[in-house]
Amino acid sequence: MEEEIKKCIDVLRSGGIILYPTDTVWGLGCDATNEVAVKRIYEIKQRADSKALLLLVDSVGKVQGYVDEMPELAYDIIEMSEKPVTIIYSKGKNLAANVLAEDGSIGIRVTKELFSHSLCERFRRPIVSTSANISGAPTPRNFSQIASEIVEIVDYVVAYRQNDLTEAAASSIIKLGPGSCVKVIRE
Repeated sequence: MEEEIKKCIDVLRSGGIILYPTDTVWGLGCDATNEVAVKRIYEIKQRADSKALLLLVDSVGKVQGYVDEMPELAYDIIEMSEKPVTIIYSKGKNLAANVLAEDGSIGIRVTKELFSHSLCERFRRPIVSTSANISGAPTPRNFSQIASEIVEIVDYVVAYRQNDLTEAAASSIIKLGPGSCVKVIRE
């Protein structure tokens, strides 16, 4: 796994795209502070750039560096959640402009899964994590379900967990707004 993480970091630092296992489904990833790399993710997915992407980080402390305000409730949600949960914060900062939603919001998940957590920790920047599929196509639940055109177009495909046939699920998504407003986007 250590060698895989080193290879991913080299690709991410050079502005490349990785295909990697996360705490949910396999993801397409890039440096979330690199506008050119983020643009390439949109192109690979054939997705409108008006649809925001979500990010992975390895700790609550890292979230604070990429959002204007982190409501107290976010700490509780992250700490108490038993399954992966992505929180949409009102205003992102210190990120590529094209990774933000049109209203400036950003979805961030603190990953606890071994590989993605270690990768985020070592890379020291947020990593885009969007499902490894063409926009509108079914989300692949494990590596074997990822379309060959996705596998062939990325700069690096992680070998770790490719043979794991467990059917993963996407994260819950919760939007936190002003005045402790909570909206469940996806359970």
